[in-house]
Amino acid sequence: MSMNWAKLIFGLFLLIPSSWVKNSKLNAAIDVAAESYANAEYEQSLQNHLAIQEQFGIQSSELDFNLGLSAQYAEKLEEATGFYDKASTSSNAMLSSFAYNQGGVLLGNKKEYEVALSKFKSALIKDPFNEVARHNYELLARWLKREEERKNQEENPPEPSEFAKRKKAEADRLVEQFRFRDALNVMTEALEQDSTVAAYQEFITHLQEVTEINEK
Repeated sequence: MSMNWAKLIFGLFLLIPSSWVKNSKLNAAIDVAAESYANAEYEQSLQNHLAIQEQFGIQSSELDFNLGLSAQYAEKLEEATGFYDKASTSSNAMLSSFAYNQGGVLLGNKKEYEVALSKFKSALIKDPFNEVARHNYELLARWLKREEERKNQEENPPEPSEFAKRKKAEADRLVEQFRFRDALNVMTEALEQDSTVAAYQEFITHLQEVTEINEK
């Protein structure tokens, strides 16, 4: 079972410290890089930010973060991970926190959930007021807990009670009549009353899938 990562929150903003502004050529390069990012030209944004680094000798965590964003949306995910890792070492707690969060999102998308959770935790340690990271940490932590419970049920299914068996038989009759939603409701309500109904979790999951297909 995969997680719906559409609910994860990640940053979209570039960081442009005043310390970068040194001369008109640098200002122009910064404007070009910011414009390409704003226009969703992420491959070009990546190249433009690299140019700032190479042509003007700027090395900063803010630039690493911007490079990470550009690489991420250009779908150069390994490069993005490297840039975020560098940015996460920043002495600026807020910047470090957001870099950890971004790294966590990338790991989550790779289904490396435990490591992603650790990244979100690090983000909160760096900045306890980072609500973006808090949302992501709590969302993933809850999902992992549910997954662990689901796996435990699958590996050690409970012995269904007589009540659970009656409800399963009732749901089977409804399925024979193609009343999948009613069958699902019977099983869902029964599970709320009797935990041993979880012995039929595979059946319930199948009903959920069929119901979703029929109601599309």
